[in-house]
Amino acid sequence: MTTSTEKYNQNNVETPQLLLKNQVCFSLYSAANAMIRAYRPLLSELDLTYPQYLAMMVIWEKNGINVKDLGHDLHLDSGTLTPLLKRLETKGFITRERSSEDERIRLVFLTKQGTELKNKALSVPNGIFCKSQLEIEELQQLKATCEKLLANLEK
Repeated sequence: MTTSTEKYNQNNVETPQLLLKNQVCFSLYSAANAMIRAYRPLLSELDLTYPQYLAMMVIWEKNGINVKDLGHDLHLDSGTLTPLLKRLETKGFITRERSSEDERIRLVFLTKQGTELKNKALSVPNGIFCKSQLEIEELQQLKATCEKLLANLEK
């Protein structure tokens, strides 16, 4: 007669590809969640959520970006991006305006408060770097591997 422990061990041997501990996706998922949790206390001081922070980084780089391009850069659809931008606008960090060339196009601009927020955010990357306890080379390699994986999966 087979015990339940023996059945369990036999199933693990027969289907190791279905064990959670063997899944790359679960490691990525867990690490991403941990990374976002690590950002939370740093971003709460800025009154930003993690997705809002990502959007602000793009807007700080490309002030006046159109919403479609912003969504492309963030890999977000308009259904997710629009409420996020409305919240940033309510907080006074950005304004959204219609393009003078094509009124169907919405452009996102920094306010004075949004520009000042950039200076406050300068400490965030270093804070995360310290929390990661990884060498800069390890983080650069991790970033490159994630970018390659993303490109491969989007093909």
